[in-house]
This record gives sequence, structure tokens and C-alpha cells, in this order.
Amino acid sequence: MTPFEIDRLNFTPSAISDWTAGDERRTNWPVVYVLDGADSAGAGAVYVGETVNAVARMRQHLSNPAKQVFRHVRVVIDDTFNKSACLDLESHLIRWLAGDGQFTVMNGNEGIIDARYFERDRYRHSFRDIFEKLRSEGVFQRSIPEIENSDLFKLSPFKVLTPEQAIAVEDIVEGLLADIKGGASSASVIEGQPGTGKTIVAIFLMKLLADIRDHADAEEVEPDSMFADFFVPGNRELLAGLRVGFVVPQQSLRESIRRVFKKTPKVTEAQIVTPFDVGASDQPWDLLIVDETHRLNQRANQSSGVNNKRFITINEKLFGVDDPSKTQLDWIRAQSRHQIYLVDVEQTVRPADLPSSVLRSLVDQARSTHRRYPLSSQMRVRAGADYVQFIRELLRGQVNATEGPDFGDYDLRFFDNLATMRREISNRNDEHGLARLIAGYAWDWKSNRDKEAFDIELDGVRLRWNSQAKDWINSPASVHEVGSIHTVQGYDLNYAGVIIGNDLRYDPGSRQLYVDRASYRDAKGKENNKQRGIVYSDDDLLEFIRNIYGVLLTRGIRGTYVYVCDAALREYISHHIERRVTR
Repeated sequence: MTPFEIDRLNFTPSAISDWTAGDERRTNWPVVYVLDGADSAGAGAVYVGETVNAVARMRQHLSNPAKQVFRHVRVVIDDTFNKSACLDLESHLIRWLAGDGQFTVMNGNEGIIDARYFERDRYRHSFRDIFEKLRSEGVFQRSIPEIENSDLFKLSPFKVLTPEQAIAVEDIVEGLLADIKGGASSASVIEGQPGTGKTIVAIFLMKLLADIRDHADAEEVEPDSMFADFFVPGNRELLAGLRVGFVVPQQSLRESIRRVFKKTPKVTEAQIVTPFDVGASDQPWDLLIVDETHRLNQRANQSSGVNNKRFITINEKLFGVDDPSKTQLDWIRAQSRHQIYLVDVEQTVRPADLPSSVLRSLVDQARSTHRRYPLSSQMRVRAGADYVQFIRELLRGQVNATEGPDFGDYDLRFFDNLATMRREISNRNDEHGLARLIAGYAWDWKSNRDKEAFDIELDGVRLRWNSQAKDWINSPASVHEVGSIHTVQGYDLNYAGVIIGNDLRYDPGSRQLYVDRASYRDAKGKENNKQRGIVYSDDDLLEFIRNIYGVLLTRGIRGTYVYVCDAALREYISHHIERRVTR
């Protein structure tokens, strides 16, 4: 017998009054409720809450003008519920609703928690039954796996923060408010390896600052949350009228985040900007949050002649002269009073990206002012932070020959036949979704000019590069194609099938990895910087290519499959992978 029940009623004073009688749990028991209706534009809207007095809370909502958009309420009642379980269910429903995308979630994100409590696993099992009941009533459109594979879920401002992420957010907001109040400028750095949730922190901050700025009802704020103290009139006044922008250098990721912001109240798509938008703007920002700072550009040959000209024009506009030493980082500093940078020095993948020395200097400056926030908890790869470190050491030729981390049940496999790996990735996609083939840029992109051509031909398998740059991972064709670094950096996959091309090779004699320049086919990835007189050596190119494969090999949440073209590198990598899998 199902232990919970869901009462459904109209969101009106008379319906609430009629509902009051007959069950003491409606006035004195922990419950979770869902309000739904339509916002002022006619789009579906939803609000999730928890309370120990459902009747009093409903009457409170009815008196709030902002809640007049709602038409129905569903109250989840369970004899075993306690406050902690209700807070947890509330958090889950908010995140699932945001990821489902049918409704705009009207909640703030300051109360999203991931607390431990007695018998949490048992309660969470029941949450899925509650979800399915709500889905049968039309509250959700998609299944939980479909929701949790979506960008709306993965990039949601309602994601649960790790303790170190939450502390970083609290310290950053506290420092920002103090700086605004005191009239000082500031620069903070959030630094972390792939999968530590840097982008999630940025999106969370955008939503939290907007909620603090616009909050009108103190009773809507979860009083036990670590961010509750920010919701005071003084902070609201400090943030009023503040121009806040979110700089996203990568085109594909930028489009995905725009879709999330379109479904998120109090933030707007217009806040998501390119570095060129920042430089060209006639109106400065008060705060710029910069995602993937390592993908900002220095002066170099851009992807188009138009952008080359724009680089010159912006430099002249901001600095009075076209100084080749000025970078997009300089534009951001010139166009904003406060900045929050998200950085991983080992994710620079092209000569046009900011040099590692500039990024390290940025990190060092933040450290000196106590504004550096390192993230280490691995949120993507189930094998944990040890796996990311193993991959980076593997690509440097520095793997410990006798010891190694335990990756648990992480599905790490080496393949010596591409057809077999492709088949296994297809099977994982059928089982879990979001399983894709990805590769280093070691093959010409023939299919860009000839749609009938194939780009990669190995072991009797013929494949094409990604047919679109924006949101490739979620496109129907992606399951049959191969994604490049420029389509997957910043994204999660359940399983990644990584093809390492002949651009990266191994010398058994010196036990060193080296670059095969002729096999690296990204023209922009290896051209010298004429504007600044920089010639890139093979060692420089090796750093970029290592970083590329470091990114590709850390996309998979559940598993990573590896195929290597160079025979010596194949033996080196297969030895270290298989030793950790079979021991």
C-alpha cells in the first residue's frame, strides 16, 4: 500500500476552508505542496514549498499578490514525514521541475539543501514514487532519467551545492556586498578541475543575487539556509539597479545557458554575453561573472575577419590605441567594477586562449587578496577527483607505476577496435542516454564542405565530425557523429568514447608523450601569433593537445572508453588503464 497521499484542490479561499476539516495533518504535520498555474504572460508557472501547517500556509499564499497566478495546489501527505524529509523532497521536486521545463519554477534557490538525516535513502526511494504520481497528474512531462540528462537540469540554478561550493558562494556574496557598500572594486577567482562545478556556481550566483535584489517576502526565504541572512532590505538596496552580466566565451555552452535563463525568473537571456559584447558595450557593468575564463582570447588571428577587426576597434575604444598586448581579460577589467572568474589553467586548448602565465597571475592575485576559492569535490565523474588527477598524470607521462587510485565501479575501458567501442557506446546510449563518441582534432573536417564525405575512417568504421556547433550533444545526429573539443567542453556525458588520434604519440625510449604536428588538423590550434610575434614550439602545442585530451577524457559521468591510434601510445595507455581496472 502506498504510504503517501496527494490531496488536490483549487487554490481558492473557499476550497482551502472546505479542506481544513477532517484531517489534523492539514494543520499540524510536515507536508510538501506544489502550486501551479500560469504567469502574467500565460506560461505555466509552479512553486514548491514545505510547511507544518498547510492550511495556514495556503492562506498566507492567497494573500500574497505574487501568488495570484496559481490555480491549483497539491499537498503531499505522509505519516512518516519529518521536517528534514520534507525539505529534501521540496529540493528534489524543485530541481526536477526546473529540469522538466514544462513550468517556470518561481522559487528562489537559497534553500536548496543536501543535508544528511535519518533513513534518507529510504525516503529518497519514496520520492520517486511521489514523482511518478505527480507525473501521472500532468505535473511532469518527462521521466526522471530524461530530466536528469537534460541541460535544463544539469545547468539549473537550483542544483545542490557541495559544502565547498556553498562556502565559496557565501564568502563571495558577503565580500561583494561589503565592497559595493564601501565603494571598492574587487576580483574573485573560483578555481577547479573539470567536473568540480564551476559553471554551476556561476549560474547559482546569478540567481541568488537576483533573488536577494528582488525579494519582497521574507517568509519565502528558508530560514535555516546558509544564505538566509543575505535577504535583508539593506542588501536589496545595495543590489538595486546593479548591472550584472554573465560572460560565456563558448558558443555552444552559451546557447544552452540561455535556454536555462529563459525558464528562470529574475534573470534574463540578455545578461548572457560574449567577450566581444563586453568590449563593444557603451555601458559598463557593475559585476561580470566570467565562465571558462581560460577560453578568453588574447590578440591572435580570430575565427573570422570581422572579429579581427572588432578586436582592433574595441582596443582603440577602451585604451585609445590598438595595443596587441591587450586581451579580452583586459576588456572585462575595463568594463566592470567587480569580477568573478571561473578558471582551470589546464583547460586552455588553443593558441588564441589566454596564456597559462596570465591565468596563473590572475589566480595569484586573487590568492593575495584572499579571494581565491578552490573547488576539489568531483561532481561529474563518479570515479572521483583521483580519476581526473590520474588522467592528467597519464597525459604527462607521470603515472605512478606501482600505485594507483581505486576508481570503484567506474566503467573505464580500453578498446583496440573502434567498431567494438562504437557498438558499446551505442549500447550505453540505449541504456542511459548521453553516450557519445568524441575525439581529438586529428582528422580533416571534410564533411563541413561535402555532406556526403566521411572524416574519420578506422577499423572499417567511417564517421563524420559534429554537423553543428551549437548544442551538438543534444542533437539527434550526435549519436552517429564524433564531437570535437569545441562542442563538448563544459558539458557532461554519461559515457564518453574517446578517440585519441595520431596528433598525440609516445616514445617508449624516453617514456615521453610528444606531438605529431602534421597529424593535428586544427589550423587555428597550431598557427603562430603574428600579431604578437609568438612562434609556438612543439612543446607549446603538446600542452594544448594534452589539455584537449584531458578535457575529453573527463566528460563521462558513469564511464570512459578509450581508443588510441598510435601503437606505442596505445600500449602505454592500455597498460595503465587495464592495470587499474583488473587489479
